[in-house]
Amino acid sequence: MRILALTALFIATLGTAAAQNGAPWSYVGKDGPMNWGKLDPAYRACKDGREQSPIDIRGAHLNKSLPPIEFHYLAAPLTLVNNGHTIQAQVHPGSYVVWDGVRYDLEQFHFHHPGEEAVHGKLTDMDIHLVHRSADGKLLVIAVRLGEEIGYPNATLAALWNHLPAQEGQTEPVTDMINPAGLLPADRGYWTYMGSLTTPPCTEGVRWFVMEQPMSVSRAQLRQFADIFRVNSRPLQDAHGRKIEANE
Repeated sequence: MRILALTALFIATLGTAAAQNGAPWSYVGKDGPMNWGKLDPAYRACKDGREQSPIDIRGAHLNKSLPPIEFHYLAAPLTLVNNGHTIQAQVHPGSYVVWDGVRYDLEQFHFHHPGEEAVHGKLTDMDIHLVHRSADGKLLVIAVRLGEEIGYPNATLAALWNHLPAQEGQTEPVTDMINPAGLLPADRGYWTYMGSLTTPPCTEGVRWFVMEQPMSVSRAQLRQFADIFRVNSRPLQDAHGRKIEANE
């Protein structure tokens, strides 16, 4: 167990070091989203990109040939990291999805408050981004929207929220067996489009899936996260005529 925790911490440390190679950025003030593209040449896509995320999901075209997402998530311990921008869960290797015949390994998942993805102009209270990577380096992100109006606490979130690291740079091992599948809705219908990372350097070429059915989050769970990150979401970006497709 200790080896798993140390491995996750090592991965998290690498990720934090990589993020610090660019200019500091924030969600508010002069280093906020409106200025990301000016902070560092490496962040140029944040202002010049034509396939930026998040976007408002509207006008989606039904494509009956779109395959379902095959989820192969495993229950395992993980490590929560406060990287100064969000709470990120570093997962044990082994969980993955298959889409269109390609395997994408789950690397981490993290949270945004309020939610970044809008559907017909409406944002939810929070969302979860589950970040996957294929063997050839392509990124696939699954967004799950969380809404307080559904009215009850999420059990998997409750297990994680018991260990939330409140201070930047702090890590908290979660020794409970956490299955990320507990963060997914029962209905696996989705919208999909090509977009970007929603944080600097805003790299494009990311395949996005926004789950159609939202999940529940309680008011207490929202407040607990908001006490750490009052706002950590990027504003909606111009779709620039991108095709948004929906499966059945």
